[in-house]
Amino acid sequence: MAILPTTEAPERGFEGFRHEALLYAGIDDFLARTLPFLRAGAEAGDGMLAMLAAPKLEAMREALGPDAEAVDFADMGEVGANPARIIPAWRAFADARPGRRVRGIGEPISASRSPEELAECHRHEALLNLAFADSAGFNLLCPYDVETLDPDVIDKAHRSHPRVAHDGTHAMSDGYDGIDAIAAPFDEPLPAPPGDASAMAFDRGTLRAMRAVVASWIDAAGLAEPRAGDLLVAVNELATNSVVHGGGHGVLRCWGEPGSVICEVSDHGAIVAPLAGRERPPTGAVGGHGLWLCNQLCDLVQIRALPDGGVVRVHVRR
Repeated sequence: MAILPTTEAPERGFEGFRHEALLYAGIDDFLARTLPFLRAGAEAGDGMLAMLAAPKLEAMREALGPDAEAVDFADMGEVGANPARIIPAWRAFADARPGRRVRGIGEPISASRSPEELAECHRHEALLNLAFADSAGFNLLCPYDVETLDPDVIDKAHRSHPRVAHDGTHAMSDGYDGIDAIAAPFDEPLPAPPGDASAMAFDRGTLRAMRAVVASWIDAAGLAEPRAGDLLVAVNELATNSVVHGGGHGVLRCWGEPGSVICEVSDHGAIVAPLAGRERPPTGAVGGHGLWLCNQLCDLVQIRALPDGGVVRVHVRR
């Protein structure tokens, strides 16, 4: 993927939302490329947050020395275990500093992510452009390790970031999808449920019976409390949404995988709001809480608007 070179420095004078993928090779290169970004922010008085895996956080703190006092740190393994929780974390950080420019370093994508998690991380990276399109001054650097990530992952970084930094060059990405494509209904296919998945059709009159069936199935799957209760609440929220907004009925499917328990609700509606479940509903808002709650309760939530209807698939680790 080509990039268009520019001599513009990334460290100073940014306005609006500046979203840049940083392609690096190994920890030494990572630190060499990120520490000047943070030190420039400290000099400018910007609010700064580094959201990274714990080992990188420790290396960054040590390398920054006294300058680390100007940076807030958050463990991506905790905040971003479910990628849909990352935008709310950035939102909270920026909103707590009104009138002040902020800069961040966030690395949600790593070689340890499952294919399902990677798909949602790529979606998250794209949606950042939409979530912060109206920001007055937010400079976000998203590192990608070219030594450990597949070329396809790097290609997607070019598509989800308007800017790319590599080998000391800062450039506009000619592969960037653009806001219109990002805001369109998300129709990337999901893997088909296994043939032995439990399935149950439901409507308004059978919601209570469905909850009892799901509770029994979750128990048989060996999911312990409190995670069993979390999954049951999430499924109830999704099924209720189907009844109210998805044509009055839907189909529930449940199955287990070695590391997780998965439930999926499909119906004839479609969730087309791109940030649904990734923005905290305003206080007093009527509706809009179901998907937000699912993302707080589940380890992964996959939302798709497919040609034959909407699908939401939730994962809870055993």
